[in-house]
Amino acid sequence: MEFARKEAPYLSPEASVPAMMLQVLLALVPAALAHVWFFGPGFIFNLLIATLFCVGGEALMVRARGKDPVIALADYSALVTAALLAFALPSLTPWWVTATGALFAVVVAKHLYGGIGFNVFNPAMAGYVVILVAYPMEMNLWVAPSMGDIDYVSLGILQTVTYTLTGNLPADLGFDAISRATPLDAMQSGLRNMQTYAEIRTNPMMGDFGGRGWEWIGNFIAIGGFWLLIRKIIRWQIPTGVLAGLLLPAGIMYFIDPGSNASPGFHLFSGATLLCAFFIATDPVSAATSARGRLIYGIGIGLLIYIIRRWGAYADGVAFAVLLMNMAVPAIDLVTRPHIVGHPRGRTR
Repeated sequence: MEFARKEAPYLSPEASVPAMMLQVLLALVPAALAHVWFFGPGFIFNLLIATLFCVGGEALMVRARGKDPVIALADYSALVTAALLAFALPSLTPWWVTATGALFAVVVAKHLYGGIGFNVFNPAMAGYVVILVAYPMEMNLWVAPSMGDIDYVSLGILQTVTYTLTGNLPADLGFDAISRATPLDAMQSGLRNMQTYAEIRTNPMMGDFGGRGWEWIGNFIAIGGFWLLIRKIIRWQIPTGVLAGLLLPAGIMYFIDPGSNASPGFHLFSGATLLCAFFIATDPVSAATSARGRLIYGIGIGLLIYIIRRWGAYADGVAFAVLLMNMAVPAIDLVTRPHIVGHPRGRTR
């Protein structure tokens, strides 16, 4: 009698990498539409350029390693990297800045470590940090939200494309007319200049909790994040850890001295807090693996975000916090992974 034989794996996985990546991209769509609504079409051009160079860099690296680029590109991970990078960039960003970040993210931070599944650092955040250091002026051109009671000059589609491609504004406009300090920048500089939190909150860029416009984007990011939780694309430990690690010290400091410390609500709805909690820190490759490890990893990121925002040189600090905790992942996994029966803790063989 002959029996049918089947090679491993014997069970099909419940979710594939392409399906998971598509879910992440779909979850980001509402926030992307809100970004365009409040801050103009620059986000679209940043996304297109980041996608072009992320996908192109991925294809070149896979081809250089002797593999089929079509199979590698079909997992959509390069598109997720491009989308996260686009969210991190100002609406007005020259194409070469975006291209530098995208290529570094895919070529260096991802493929020089072996490609998807082997990268130590979050690719999007690695690319962002490189251009933040290399192009500090271009990375500070944040525009004001498109709201009638805010004094600003908005650029049309053609003017935005011209700046993206050439880095030049119309002859009758200067950067002071179109760019504004972000709420986090305004808060950091105000506190250093001995202004109180209440005085800084009178800035027209401030909303009910965080920055105007940014609050709505944060709401849609949170909706997308909860969708990923419901679909079990991400686990609850990292988002909970990030938010707890940031909001608990922020709440304690605000309770002790509300005059010189921003409220937890401000930290929640300003900058990339929610994007980090649900989409950046939850990268399954560069994050911790065990349940307890993911919680520790998330808390560490949140705590570092608060430390950098409150006492560091950068207003947000999400990218630096994620990359620092990426380096700590091997140690976290070592002490939190399940114990193998019959072996001393910390040894697998």
